[in-house]
Amino acid sequence: MSQKRHIEPLLWSLFGAGGTTIAFFFPAMILVILAVSLGAIPAEALSYERMSDFFLNNLFGQLILLVALVPSYWACIHRIYHGLHDLGFHPGAGLKVLFYGATLVLSVVTVILVLF
Repeated sequence: MSQKRHIEPLLWSLFGAGGTTIAFFFPAMILVILAVSLGAIPAEALSYERMSDFFLNNLFGQLILLVALVPSYWACIHRIYHGLHDLGFHPGAGLKVLFYGATLVLSVVTVILVLF
């Protein structure tokens, strides 16, 4: 009796990582935006030049950006795919490969654009 290996546990773990990332990063981003709009943080502290310098020219900032973006892609695509099932649409294996393959390409392109 052969046991077929599934990729589903890997996809669910990526979904979990993305959900955790979204749960931690995005409320913090909302609070920062509110703090700036209420004047608690000077707007100059979050200027485009300063933020782009930190997130694109600093390895720590680049890693933060990657941790915020890449797992979020996987959480979103996994939720979309399984949301289709919830709505009664049952995409086949081809669409699953397309969804997750496109997300893999997007993840790789993001890493390349941020790090290089």
